[in-house]
Amino acid sequence: MVKKHLLLVDDEPNIRRILQVAFEKVGFHVSVAENGQEAIEIFGERQPDCVLTDVTMPGMTGYELLREVKSQSDVPVVIMTAFGTIPQAVQAIRDGAFEYVTKPFDLDQLKKVVASAMESESAPKAKQGLKKAKAATHQNWIAESPAMKEVFETVEQVADSRATVLITGESGVGKEVVSKSLHTLSQRANQSFVAVSCAALPETLLESELFGYEKGAFTGATGSKMGRFEMAHQGTLFLDEIGEIPMSVQVKLLRVLQEREFEKLGANKPTKVDVRLVTATNRDLKQAVEEGIFRLDLLYRLQVVELHIPALRERLEDIVPLANHFLAKYARENGRAPLIVSDEVRDALHQYSWPGNVRELENVMERATVVSGPSDDYLTIKLLPSSLKKVA
Repeated sequence: MVKKHLLLVDDEPNIRRILQVAFEKVGFHVSVAENGQEAIEIFGERQPDCVLTDVTMPGMTGYELLREVKSQSDVPVVIMTAFGTIPQAVQAIRDGAFEYVTKPFDLDQLKKVVASAMESESAPKAKQGLKKAKAATHQNWIAESPAMKEVFETVEQVADSRATVLITGESGVGKEVVSKSLHTLSQRANQSFVAVSCAALPETLLESELFGYEKGAFTGATGSKMGRFEMAHQGTLFLDEIGEIPMSVQVKLLRVLQEREFEKLGANKPTKVDVRLVTATNRDLKQAVEEGIFRLDLLYRLQVVELHIPALRERLEDIVPLANHFLAKYARENGRAPLIVSDEVRDALHQYSWPGNVRELENVMERATVVSGPSDDYLTIKLLPSSLKKVA
């Protein structure tokens, strides 16, 4: 069996020696370089299966090495960084790094990250399936505004990575729709998409709901329970209202993201899991960090890619296309022809502030379809709720 080849880059001889011995012990062939230029020369002679590089080195930095590697190949790059430079490390993930590990690092954790990188590099790309998913998602994505087109372009770019995504925006703007698009366009599309509303679960239940428990873990635990992380294994887990989770659960969530494993309540050994995490919030998490109710290190992990969904009132171009989509949907469900939006109603839809965003627009279109009569061909003012009649 051919050994996997790891290229290790660090300007400190002791670190190079320790890591070389550690990775050779677990079966890797390890090449070492003390700077970025030497690493590029080794890379050109024999392309490794993974590059593990420090950030701060004389001459070329680890970030510059990352960009050079990515300009030549798809070989995964793992970044080793100090905690103080995590924002730059997050940018490195956006630039194509597989993962970052903070110093001082846990050697077992580092081995797991490198092993995962090797697996991702050798995994076959289901390109034909992704093309079909992309075409289907294009058909279902209703966006005429420049802002939403930009969001969708970003979704396409990052969907097939393992990077965590934080989706921000007001309630009802369509954060779950975006999360499902990320799943559909990824190689995980044939696996589970599991959604959890963190705000809907009391603190006492949230931990067991996410991580599960073993029989006898607490009074009343008559059997074991699989948590949402296990349910989403090899798929996507969407945590809505992530800003509502308590500190105790934030610690466990951070561990899952760092080590790809967790412990169920009452378990005596960890459970390994492969999950792509997508989260959403309508809160300002930076402010929550300042208030001491949200961990900064967890925020860094969650916002590797951040997608902001504008409020509906900020993207008027999308209102009528979305209205037509919902009118057609509820016409099919109720066995009637879809209503046509009149010019008068079009103006009212644009003037209204839509505090409930897309969710409110959908409810308005469903109501109009249901209360319309057999002779109603157009969506008129009389079919709208009183809140919209006031602006008509």
